[in-house]
Amino acid sequence: MGEIKLVCFDWGGVILRIRRSWSEGCLGAGLGVRGQSASESWADRRRRLSRVFETGGMSEAEFYEGMSVAMEGLYTPEEVRLVHAAWLVEEYEGMGGVIDRLNAVEGLETGLLSNTNTAHWARQRPDPDGAWPHFPTAGRLKHRHASHLLGCAKPGPEIYREFQRRVGRSAGEILFFDDLAENIATARGEGWHAELIDHTKDTASQVLGHLERHGVVSCGERPGATTFRRPGVC
Repeated sequence: MGEIKLVCFDWGGVILRIRRSWSEGCLGAGLGVRGQSASESWADRRRRLSRVFETGGMSEAEFYEGMSVAMEGLYTPEEVRLVHAAWLVEEYEGMGGVIDRLNAVEGLETGLLSNTNTAHWARQRPDPDGAWPHFPTAGRLKHRHASHLLGCAKPGPEIYREFQRRVGRSAGEILFFDDLAENIATARGEGWHAELIDHTKDTASQVLGHLERHGVVSCGERPGATTFRRPGVC
């Protein structure tokens, strides 16, 4: 493997804290958990629809309506929209600073590879109505690619190959961070450097540790520092 030239991040679970279950989403939206909606069988129904939505196969309106139908009308399409909006919580502390410092390193690029959808993707910009918070850090990454735009999703190998083609980097030049083991496994299988992030802990510190271990930055850089140094220039 060659020198790392591009540091790529997943969005949810690495940069952005998200809800992890329908029950959590309902709580965030101020709605109750109704009927069988939290059961595994109904979660499977939602996952199937979500995969179509996050690979660009349906509109937002179709998704909200489809989810309502899949849950046998327990939630209206508007209530589904509210739960979906509440899925995004807040950016992990310190990640914005890490990304800004990486962007300032000469000869190093940054990227995003996320399974997401049109509604969530738009939240990288301010909401014109101010109804929901926005999360701008991912928008500062140079190469931003997402499942709903590429028409394929992690952990399938196609999305990794398409990302690599679009950024013009060899597999060994990419270091990738994700919070799901299956996504890391595929990335490594494609020849990428890849590290699993624990979404329940301080993600910025984990990322910094891996950056140092892979030789992307050196000199014991920690979140309080304002710049990174490449190895050999301490």
